[in-house]
Amino acid sequence: MSCSANSEVSFPISTLNITQCPDNSEPVTIPDPLPPTVYLHDLKLASHMELEQAQQRGRLKCSSCGGSRMFFCYTCCCLVGVRQQKIPSVKLPIKIDIIKHPSEVDGKSTAIHAKILAPDYVNIYTYPCIPEYENETDRVVLVFPGPESVSVEDMSKILQNLANTNSTDSLRGEPPQKRPRAKETPEGPQHAEGKTSGAGHTEMGAGHTENGAEAGKEGQIETQEPGLLQRVVFIDSTWNQTNRIITDERLQALLRVELKTRKTCFWRHQKGSPDTYLATIEAVYYFLKDYHELCLRQEYTGQYDNLLYFYTFLHTLINKAKTTSGKPDRNSREEKKTSEKKQREGGMV
Repeated sequence: MSCSANSEVSFPISTLNITQCPDNSEPVTIPDPLPPTVYLHDLKLASHMELEQAQQRGRLKCSSCGGSRMFFCYTCCCLVGVRQQKIPSVKLPIKIDIIKHPSEVDGKSTAIHAKILAPDYVNIYTYPCIPEYENETDRVVLVFPGPESVSVEDMSKILQNLANTNSTDSLRGEPPQKRPRAKETPEGPQHAEGKTSGAGHTEMGAGHTENGAEAGKEGQIETQEPGLLQRVVFIDSTWNQTNRIITDERLQALLRVELKTRKTCFWRHQKGSPDTYLATIEAVYYFLKDYHELCLRQEYTGQYDNLLYFYTFLHTLINKAKTTSGKPDRNSREEKKTSEKKQREGGMV
């Protein structure tokens, strides 16, 4: 079932708080943060009919590698049993580089969604293959949480200041400033899957990643103004594998950006990890949405919603299967617990 942009969102009683105004006037009803699944039903998405028909036909062999695939081949980065003209193509304001851990299992990551839906703007690299960013530190950022990370809102100003500093140093013949090397820690920060730093799952084999830097030049946004963001880097690995990539010398000079806290809807959530660990495609989507509103200062009207085209369809498909089998999904269980807790606190049970 396709998610409609015109879906009406109603607040269940369990998600409302009644707050009395300081002047004892009429109380104001303030909704609690919505369950994460609510947001999936308020996106402006292309029709899922093509995927529904492909799903009915079942798995097919990839014409390139021969692997049995549904919708797309995560090894060859191509559509399988789906017509290209029926799948949305998303234009992005900046380039996206995704660096995946070599030990990640192909087929489990959502990073491939971004590559297929925005092929002119997204490149995926298998570590230790990382592009050279040394001379682009005022135009490239790394999305990764931590004590030194800044918000998306503050990012543009900091990049501009960095560009001005590098320009002054260049005139003096001094090398660009570098950030101190990150320290290795036994535990990763907040976010993961391909999880929200994108940290967490993989996708895309090395065969179509290392050469990706040259791909999509036709759709590339050429920006010469210093301090204006041109590229964003995401790490695609589990948190246990993050340190190997995040401490790489080639990433140390990049400004680190942390996303706002949001809850994941991912069905393959890492056991024992917080629900704020996002899937890679969720992290990419939320960054672009925040960048559009906070940095470009433009109204967001669903420009990047179709990045979640495959994600929303698979989310619905998998949760339907769980419902049929009698096994509730993670979000349903959490929403039920929240509702029961509020009822107990309100003396309703």
